[in-house]
Order: sequence, then C-alpha cells, then structure tokens
Amino acid sequence: MEPGAEPEVIVVIDDDYAMRLSCIEILSRSGYRVEAFEDGARGLDAVAADKPALILVDLKMPGLSGLEVIARLHEINPIMTVVVITGYATIGTAVEAMNAGAHDVLPKPFSPDELRLVVQRGLERRRLQIEAHRADLEREVQRRRFVTFVTHQLKTPLVAVHQFLDLLQRLGEEPDAPAKRAEWLQRCLVRTEELQRLIEDWLTLAKLEGGALGRHRTRVDLKPLTSNLLAGYQALAASRQVSLNAELPDTPCPVHGDPICLTVLLDNLVANAIQYNRPGGRVCVRATCPPGEVVVTVQDTGAGIPREALPFLFEEFYRVRQPGRVSPEGTGLGLHICRRIVSEMGGTIEVESTEGAGSTFRVRLPAYADAPSTTTSAG
Repeated sequence: MEPGAEPEVIVVIDDDYAMRLSCIEILSRSGYRVEAFEDGARGLDAVAADKPALILVDLKMPGLSGLEVIARLHEINPIMTVVVITGYATIGTAVEAMNAGAHDVLPKPFSPDELRLVVQRGLERRRLQIEAHRADLEREVQRRRFVTFVTHQLKTPLVAVHQFLDLLQRLGEEPDAPAKRAEWLQRCLVRTEELQRLIEDWLTLAKLEGGALGRHRTRVDLKPLTSNLLAGYQALAASRQVSLNAELPDTPCPVHGDPICLTVLLDNLVANAIQYNRPGGRVCVRATCPPGEVVVTVQDTGAGIPREALPFLFEEFYRVRQPGRVSPEGTGLGLHICRRIVSEMGGTIEVESTEGAGSTFRVRLPAYADAPSTTTSAG
C-alpha cells in the first residue's frame, strides 16, 4: 500500500467466530480495513455499501450458502474478486467454486502467511482487471473520437465538391464561363484527391490495428526497395523543382519485415519531404548498416517544423500549419502510420527539424541477422 493511501477494504463472510476473528487480526496487521459478517445476507449488504477490494467467503454456512453469495456478489459487480475459504477443500469443491465465479480457494486451516499470500494474489488480479477495464474504456473513447473525426474529414471535401458541381450545373453562358468551369473542375479534382488519400490512409491504419498489414514477415533488402520507390517519385519531385537523391551502401540492407509495410513507411516519408519542400530544394535518402541495425534517413530542405509541433507530430490527424497555406496539406495520418509500422517491427523513428532549414526523419530497424528467421505474426 502506498503511503497516505486509504487502506483497501476486505470483507470476510464466515459463520465461524474464531475464523472471523483470526482473519481480522491477520489482515489488519497487514494494513487492510477488515469487516466481518457471520452470514451471507449481512455480508452482501456490506459489499453493496462499501465496495470492498476483495471478499473472503466460506462455502458452508447456514442460510445463504457460499456459492449463492458468490453468484449475488457478481450481480453487484461482475469483476468482484472473491476468494473461497473452506474446510471441505477437494478438487470438486474447488472446481465448483471457480465455476461460480471465485478466483481462488484457500483450505482451512491456513497459516497467516498463506492468508496474506492469497489476499495479495487476489488484489493483484483485481488491479490487473481494473487496468484492463480502464484500457478498454480508453480504446472505446479513442475509437469513437477517431470515427467522429474521420467522418468530419470525409464530409468536408464532399460538401465542397457538391457545391462546385451545383455551381457548374447552374453556370450560364457568360463570357467568363469557360474559365470558371475549368477552375471549379480543378477544385473538384483536388478535393476528390483529398478523399482518396484519407480513405487510403484510413484503410492502412485499420489494417495495422487489425493485424492484417505486416502479418507475414520475411527478409527485405531496403536498398532495391528504396531505389525503386525513389524512381517512381522523380517526376513529382521534378514538377515541384525538387532534386531527389539517394546515398545507399554497396552492400545489402536487409531487415525482417513486410515489404508492403516498408513501402508504405518510406512512401510517406519521401512524399512528405517533397510536398513540404521549396522550389530548388533537395531531398536526400540515406541508408547505413551499423552493427545489428539498418538506419534510413530522409532529409529535406523545406520549411521545417515549429518546435512546439514536434511532440505532436506522430499523433493521429495532427497536421503542421505552414505559413502561406490556408490549411495544412495531407490527412494527418501518414506519420502516425509510420510510427505504428516502425513500432511493430521493433524499431524507432525520430525527427530533427529547424524552421527555415528543413527536417530529417531517422528510422532505425533491427537488421535481418538479429531477427527471427521464421515467419511470425505481427500483432
């Protein structure tokens, strides 16, 4: 028990006066607040009122039996921690008690150490249950927030496309009609591209959450994978007046991973480096193979990232606001996906950035030689 914390409450339900007295004495000395009752009905009333951390219940009692008490306890609280104490301990009674909802069985007579041990074990189990329940609630809140945010993100470009199409439908034959038509169609294309990117990122994240992406791992050489990916980005880089270069070692750079996940990872980093660069800027992708790992860096000469934004950069839907842009580009999921992929592979991703000078993203992954040689499940 932590200093200053309220003592945990333990309820003892047993018709044997000497047993109740013994439990009170032993557990009180260990810092617990103990309440003892001679029958099930009174014990149940106390449990409903005091919400104890653990209940010790005798199986054989007049009136309500121990099994009936256990059943009613779980009606009060489904994750109630119950320990059965009984002088009729057999495999059959133990199984019967467990089936009724007990978490442990302590045969009578027992020593003070045995009682303290079973209580500590029960309380630790309760703490784990509470933590798991809290985690489930947090995941549900995150899921609902995620769905709400994505719905909003989908709705915004759809509304814009609808408005532009409505204007086009009502566009007359004014002299400037062709120019307006071309402008509004272009805006529709931009908005539908936003929708496509959001849906693709959302599906990728959903696959990562469900373990469907990156499930099968094998030896992947990052050297040809990086070269092929950069070749596909040369046209985009040229259209933005950005030079795209690679510095790759002569030897292979093998890691233990899923080639699709690794492609998504590098694709996001390189695309961002080009997108947030400046005309005449540079993007350089380097790979090195220090002992036991493969390190890939993606360095750009773009606008850089404000210092206050760095702690939030890998969070879902976070987008850095850039000077001169009405709204940030991208879906805000790309870097979050990158971190999830790297984490699944047992690696790390970090960023260094200076406003006005550019950013460097560094990914460290375990080398293939240090990874298991069999296909594993990432989940």
